[in-house]
Amino acid sequence: MISKKGYSVKLEEVRKYLMESVTGLPELGVILGSGLGAFADHLLEKQVIAYKDIPHFPASTVEGHAGQLVFGNVDGRRVVVMQGRFHYYEGYTMHEVIFPVRVMQVLGVSGLVVTNAAGGINPAFQPGDLILIKDHLNLMGVNPLRGANLSSLGPRFPDLSEAYNWDWRQKALVIARELGINLQEGVYAALSGPNYETPAEIRFLRTIGADMVGMSTVPEVLAANHGGMRVLGISCVTNMAAGILKQKLSHVEVMETAGRIEKQFVHFVQALVKVL
Repeated sequence: MISKKGYSVKLEEVRKYLMESVTGLPELGVILGSGLGAFADHLLEKQVIAYKDIPHFPASTVEGHAGQLVFGNVDGRRVVVMQGRFHYYEGYTMHEVIFPVRVMQVLGVSGLVVTNAAGGINPAFQPGDLILIKDHLNLMGVNPLRGANLSSLGPRFPDLSEAYNWDWRQKALVIARELGINLQEGVYAALSGPNYETPAEIRFLRTIGADMVGMSTVPEVLAANHGGMRVLGISCVTNMAAGILKQKLSHVEVMETAGRIEKQFVHFVQALVKVL
């Protein structure tokens, strides 16, 4: 496990590198899930830095994740966007998975919008729906805050009674109505992956209150809350989970569905960024 001093040193090196590489510090962070990277392409005054060029950054290995940090603005609002995230199932430690969120924190980012592609469990959902995350279930079997606490980043025992900011959720619901989007809310369950869940696991998840399921997001949300950031979460239901429908699951379907709602998703997140 990395030492507190070693982690702090790495964060400071990345902070200095990025401050020397980009113009203007971001106020808001955005993490884009599988197939949802198009939002970053619409930023103004873009500055793009590949993950491989950033000191201590992991590399994104999953299709649909471009693997670059994009700085820019939406109507003057400065943002930093992860066009591709890191997953625990790729073999990274949890400290590596959340490292970009810590970098955002030391750059002064005070809020985070997390997005993902998720499997729908709630029968009221269907592929292509955008769902506002109101809470989560961490079933990954590990916690990114485990180990020595860096008090400079956050408290030993962070409160998660409002992991997804209530005020931001209300703003998102208003914007969705204005855009004609049927935005529902749900509880996101995070499992480690990389396999899709079995029908029995999905029945269990539905019983304990999960509306959608995926393999990401929760680690970043935990780190952001630990660091005092406000968080908004959005899931794109790209397929119905195992056993809900009589069909096999594949990453191809995930990418196809994400591509189908790309325009709507981009418009929605652009409108959100202006008011958060």
